[in-house]
Amino acid sequence: MEEQQQQDITEQTSWDDDLIQMRHIAKAFGSNEVLKDIHMDLHKGENLVILGKSGTGKSVTIKLIVALLEYDKGELKVFGKEVRELNEKELKKLRTRVGFLFQSGALYDSMTVRENLEFPLKRILKITDNTEIEQRIKEVLENVGLPDAIDKMPSELSGGMRKRIGLARTIILKPEIVLYDEPTTGLDPITSKEISELILTMQEKYKMSSIIITHDIACARITANRIMVMAEGTFVAEGTFDELAHNSDLFIQSFFK
Repeated sequence: MEEQQQQDITEQTSWDDDLIQMRHIAKAFGSNEVLKDIHMDLHKGENLVILGKSGTGKSVTIKLIVALLEYDKGELKVFGKEVRELNEKELKKLRTRVGFLFQSGALYDSMTVRENLEFPLKRILKITDNTEIEQRIKEVLENVGLPDAIDKMPSELSGGMRKRIGLARTIILKPEIVLYDEPTTGLDPITSKEISELILTMQEKYKMSSIIITHDIACARITANRIMVMAEGTFVAEGTFDELAHNSDLFIQSFFK
């Protein structure tokens, strides 16, 4: 009985102290069970990296957080509220507090960089003051190191530059959490390192908490405060980079070679 009470206290403390909590989460597409009894927490101020091979459920996991997909079973709380219980207005508010950076950067090809950055300010935050809009745009472009790209079209940008502008568009809303889906995919090693270091800089500057989905071990080394390893829809290991790099399990070792 005493052990059960202690477990309840521990469970309650984790619900109260973390920004994101997943308990017993399951998700299937037809007969394909993608997530199986997932447990995960995101602590305030940390970069949590999720490592895993393609098709193991990493991207599905973070899409559940902002209700781009619905989970079948379990509990998922963000900022202390159950995601499946949010109404439309509450869900919109959640999505301003949680930024999502897709693999492609998801820029609008028909808009200039300036227009891409204006769009969320006007559409989501309803900002109409042109001085404030201009100030925010200049600030984020300085932060990602591309102040001179303001009037370029996405087609004029390299892959690395598109990633940077995608990140700028995410952080311009000043989210408390950022979800990164394979931020370094398709980039050369030097540009990948630059993007990884930029993620770390944004964490420190804006005090953001982040979940970073990747199979890029160099990105994990630079960005991670904590790493969780996924295999076949469930988490199989957790720890710091150094702890996991010295893990004796052959599957875990395969990521660090």
